[in-house]
Formats: sequence, structure tokens, C-alpha cells
Amino acid sequence: MITSPSSSAKQEKEALGVRLSELRKDAGLTARALAAATGQHYTRVSKIEHGVQAPSDRDIRDWCRACGADDQLPDLLATLRAIESAYLEFRRQSRAGMKRVLGAHTFALYERTKLFRIYEHNVIPGLFQTAEYCSAMLSFWTRFLGAPNDLEEAVATRMERQRVIYHGGKRFIVVLEEQALRTWFGAAETQAGQLDRLLALTSLPNVSLGIVPMMTERIAVGSTGFWIFDDALVALETPTASIEVNRPQELELYVRMFEALKTPAVYGRAARDLITKAIDELG
Repeated sequence: MITSPSSSAKQEKEALGVRLSELRKDAGLTARALAAATGQHYTRVSKIEHGVQAPSDRDIRDWCRACGADDQLPDLLATLRAIESAYLEFRRQSRAGMKRVLGAHTFALYERTKLFRIYEHNVIPGLFQTAEYCSAMLSFWTRFLGAPNDLEEAVATRMERQRVIYHGGKRFIVVLEEQALRTWFGAAETQAGQLDRLLALTSLPNVSLGIVPMMTERIAVGSTGFWIFDDALVALETPTASIEVNRPQELELYVRMFEALKTPAVYGRAARDLITKAIDELG
């Protein structure tokens, strides 16, 4: 089940309040004592701990100092940033067109990332898409989000971003469910062209493509696709939002999940055979 972004942010704020409350109690401080030590009214301390009000950067810094918990500061600040910008609403972005939704503003992130870990369960990753496949897929999202029709510019943006595949010093570890090979966007010719493109990319030395066969034993199931950029950021998408995760503890969980999803994947000739079989079945 997908939690709405606003609900998710509320839950994160409440969870942060619980963590701050635990720090205070571990330090042996009452709410009034912490308020006095940090120069604020004790009712504000209560509101923060119960998730009614979000703390500021300064609140967290003062809180950690008063509780002798400076080692917790980086993770708590990252949590606060995640609450403040846990998601970017697609509909708001799409008012400027699909080019904005696709994230023309994320070029810098792609340029500085050295290791891409990508999991997709029912779609070919954007970095590997052909223009025809991308156009067929984005046509739906343009209508769904009520975005201005800037399809050509949006596709061009995605194609331009694909140049990072050929930049030196970058690695791409990609895990796809076999279902992604069999989810059509556009006509059979479009799908065949996309699968041919995928075959070609398997020959690149910096690309590791694993495919999880259907009807195979596995230890984990991914509920949605996600991308890990180095060890700095995780990005995933719901039908209405692009969610970014940068809390160290959550990043670690996504890395562990990626490793679990990778376990049943096949590589090399076995992966290419699955792609070829899907092409042959297109008829």
C-alpha cells in the first residue's frame, strides 16, 4: 500500500518527536529542564515530541547539546530535511510540463554520482529507454497529470541525460524483474526496439544487468522501483509524487533491500536469453 506523501511526512514528524523525547529521557531531563536549557517554553518541547510542531535546525542542535547527544546530530538533521522535502508533487511540477517532472534539474545529481544501483519491477529504467518507448510511456503520464504537452522536449531531456552511461568512472548495477521485459508501451515494434537496446547495453563493461526470472524462488519482493545514487540518496516514485530519502539509516535499509532483490537475478548469457525470448514472443 502506498502512503500519501502528506501522511508519510506527518508520520516522519511524529517519529522524529519520539526520538527526541527518548534522547531527553535518556539524559535524565524533564521537559521543563530541557526547555530551560534550550531557551524555549516547555509547551513547545511537548509539541515537538508529540509531532504537533516540527523542530528547526537550531532546535535539534540545542537539543542534542543539552542531552549530551552530539553524535546523533547528523542523522537527526537528515531526518528533518527529509520531512521538509520528503517529496515533490508531480502535479505541481507538471504545470511546467513533463520536462520538469522528468527532472531536468537533476542533471547535476547524475553527473556527480559514481555508482547507480537501480531496481525496477515493471518498466525499463529511464537511462536505458529508447526515444519511442519513452514517448509512448510519457504520453499516458501527460494525460494523467494534466500536464502541458511538451512531449518532444521531455523525451529529449531523458535522451540527453543518458549520456552519463558513457562517462568514465561510472558504474550501473541494474536489477529488473522479468515482468519489465513484458510490459508494453506502444506497439510491438516499440517494445522490440526497446529490448534490442537493452541487449546492446549488456555489452558495456560498466553496466551490470541482472534479471529476476518469473516463477523463481526468492527471499524478497520489491513493492516499487527505486534508485540509489552512491550512498547519498534514494529516489522512488508513486503515481503522484517523487520521493527522496537521505536519512543514513533509511539509506542502509534500501541498500540491504537491493542486495536481497539481487540474489535471484541471472546475468550474462542467461539474462540475454530472457531478453531474446521476450523479443521472439513479440511475434
